[in-house]
Amino acid sequence: MSTHPPTAQVSPVNRREERRQAIVEAASRLFAEVGYTACEMERVAAELKIAKGTLYLYFPSKESLFYACVDTGMQQMQQTVASAADGSSEPFERIARGIRAYLQFFDDHPEQVELLIQERAYFKNRKKPTYFEYRDANRHKWRDLHQSLIDLGRERNDLPVERIMDVIGNLLYGTMFTNHFTGRSVSLAEQATSMLEIIFRGLLSEEERATQAK
Repeated sequence: MSTHPPTAQVSPVNRREERRQAIVEAASRLFAEVGYTACEMERVAAELKIAKGTLYLYFPSKESLFYACVDTGMQQMQQTVASAADGSSEPFERIARGIRAYLQFFDDHPEQVELLIQERAYFKNRKKPTYFEYRDANRHKWRDLHQSLIDLGRERNDLPVERIMDVIGNLLYGTMFTNHFTGRSVSLAEQATSMLEIIFRGLLSEEERATQAK
């Protein structure tokens, strides 16, 4: 009688999902490296050492594959940020964790920044860029958080919640592109700390705040 444990069986569904993910990861790298125009399906197939026909079993066209790459990246980014924020119950720490995770994600995945640039360049006729689709779909979580802080008197009540979110969101969005194009002069930790200092405490000294309030 054999004493070896039974071999774990991988279901066809899981195997298909693993193959699809491998295709998306390889294609994301190639689109980022050589650009949408130069990255033909043959090149992706060669990278994965599979037949080109296999790609078409998962994606009917290069365009659909590109969309899947962008879509998967933004899903992962949102999940990363949400997971980091969920690591604390303190509202301001949740915001801080989310900001750090956002900056870290794009630092770890520069190919995703390239894909966002290419999406805008090649598919301007899309109703809304994928980045903003995912941002808007997850906006309610942050809206509720800021509103609760306003209700508790922990955030200013003279600024609309949407404006608070837009300012923070646009600051992060711009920083992500600036980091990608010009690099960082400080560490991500220092960059996030500086950003949080300005967001939470502002630029004005206590004396200047008193002067401005007059």
